Amino acid sequence: MMILETPRLYLRHYINEDIDALYHLFSDPETMQFYPSPFSFQQTEQWIQRNIARYDKDGFGLWAVCLKDTHVCIGDCGLIKQQINGKTEIEVGYHISKQHWSKGYASEAALACKEYGFYQVGLSKLVSIIDPRNMASIRVAEKIGFSKEEEAVIFNKNHYIYSCDKASKSK
Repeated sequence: MMILETPRLYLRHYINEDIDALYHLFSDPETMQFYPSPFSFQQTEQWIQRNIARYDKDGFGLWAVCLKDTHVCIGDCGLIKQQINGKTEIEVGYHISKQHWSKGYASEAALACKEYGFYQVGLSKLVSIIDPRNMASIRVAEKIGFSKEEEAVIFNKNHYIYSCDKASKSK
């Protein structure tokens, strides 16, 4: 089921056939350098299943990011509930396969998810949780109109919390 469409991409619900493309992404040490470790095949399967469950439970989750011209899944992007300092926030999260880095796909997908969160879901604020060393993710967040709000310990380590309010100036 297609959720969003951008000039070069479409975002859709995960399907079980996404496992190979996502395992390629999540098992790569460079792509996963800001996670505790790359994912095993089983962890990738669990990732997909957790997000499929979120679609029904929350009405959103991380979606497969696919190239329009080839229909190849190149990563994921979407909205996900996170706990930050005891409060539930909705994060715009994104992962793109490294062979597709530096082409603007993460920004394009994340901007579409931001707009979806504000105008389809009706959220007033969105966040992105970013490892302070992850300059590429910081650039994506800033490019779509997010700014650093605070620092917080999440997943047992320090992260920057970038955010954007619907009422604030957005790109």
